[in-house]
Amino acid sequence: ITASGCFSPRASTASVLVVAGGAGGGRNGAGGGGAGGTRLLTCQPLPGANIPVTIGAGGAGGSPPGSAGGGSGVNTIFGNPANPITSTGGGGGGSRSGGNPSGGGPGPLSPYAGFNGGSGGGAGGGCAGRPGTISGGTGNTPPVSPSQGNAGGTAGPSGGSHAGGGGGGAGGAGTNAPGACGATGAAGGAGLDVQPTFGSNPQPFGYAASGLYGGGGGGSGRPSPGSTPAGAGGSGGGGAGAAGAAAGTAGTTNSGGGGGGSEFISSTTGGAGGSGVVLVQEAEVPKTAPGIWSMNS
Repeated sequence: ITASGCFSPRASTASVLVVAGGAGGGRNGAGGGGAGGTRLLTCQPLPGANIPVTIGAGGAGGSPPGSAGGGSGVNTIFGNPANPITSTGGGGGGSRSGGNPSGGGPGPLSPYAGFNGGSGGGAGGGCAGRPGTISGGTGNTPPVSPSQGNAGGTAGPSGGSHAGGGGGGAGGAGTNAPGACGATGAAGGAGLDVQPTFGSNPQPFGYAASGLYGGGGGGSGRPSPGSTPAGAGGSGGGGAGAAGAAAGTAGTTNSGGGGGGSEFISSTTGGAGGSGVVLVQEAEVPKTAPGIWSMNS
């Protein structure tokens, strides 16, 4: 299910995957966006009526003119009255000195931290005068079991301009950006492989026949002095971070992947997060041969 609407059950139970929108990557030595919360629940009872479904949008990437964190992703909801399932949007990637436009201010632990969400955003790179390691956002927020995501990666301490941390993924935490001044951007966390439940390729997995969802966005390269390479997006739709004057890569549509962070050159922007999706695998409905009647009294 790739767009909001209603699902009409045909069976009494199903396995359900609910993926929220991924977050945008930040701008200016920025962290990658966290993946949308990714929840896989089996043996879910289904009612005999339509189930409303809301597919969450991806968050916006950080944009000019100044430093900016990425916007958080939007929740995806499978409104089953027997057991509603909500997955939380990913947390925006932090930036070198900017807050999250969707979060209304600086990060939870410092002005450059990644933001909390289904999976947490990667930290923005520190700069001279900012002590200590910069924190990535916390994943699985609010907490659910099984966990819906992982933390974003950290970024290096002060002493120069640094690259961004990787956004957290549904299958693993974002990579930490090294503290060295010439370090490259960190990779986003891996997505969750749902093939053990939904079967291996080819399958109608929505955005691609990969079977992975919720990859974190990659962190940007160091903005100055002299650009360094950026981090790769996490498997499962995460967008790559950007180096130089390029924009961060957007998370893949209907994957819940986080967007990649960008540097602070020209009018660069962070990559937007990918929208969410719902997969439903219903239990097989028993078939009765025509003309056969029960002999039980």
